[in-house]
Amino acid sequence: MTIVFRKTAKGAAEIETRAHHLSPRVRSALIMVDGKRADDELMRMIQTDAEGTLASLLADGFIEVLATLAARPPERKPAPTSGNALTREGVGAAFDALRRDAVRQLNDHLGPAAETVAIKIERSKSMPELRPLLALGAQMLRDVRGAAVADAFAARFIDEPKE
Repeated sequence: MTIVFRKTAKGAAEIETRAHHLSPRVRSALIMVDGKRADDELMRMIQTDAEGTLASLLADGFIEVLATLAARPPERKPAPTSGNALTREGVGAAFDALRRDAVRQLNDHLGPAAETVAIKIERSKSMPELRPLLALGAQMLRDVRGAAVADAFAARFIDEPKE
């Protein structure tokens, strides 16, 4: 059985304020909970006592169950559109996917250090608002992980037109 968790209001507030003084390990796990990753993926990413950490976050009200699936559904591909015109839903879905993937890449490479920029990326509403945040993420990657990782991030999220 696959379980998908999401942050509660308490969990989102903890990310912003650190009011509950979670340990770095538990806080990192909370940051990874995004309402899209399944429990099996989260457990692979959380390196120490993954099951206990998720159970603790759930019991303490920082996360909640969003969905329980018998099996992970196959990924749906967007329906083809005529010509190059995208529907409004298609543009919105592509923008959401871009933001989600950028946040995931930053979290995977930088962990909790990506938190501030990741939150801003998640809140962005348009490409003009998102572009400088992606550039900031690329610079953070360059500073911490090196030019190769930063260049790969930039090629995927900045260099190609995504509108």
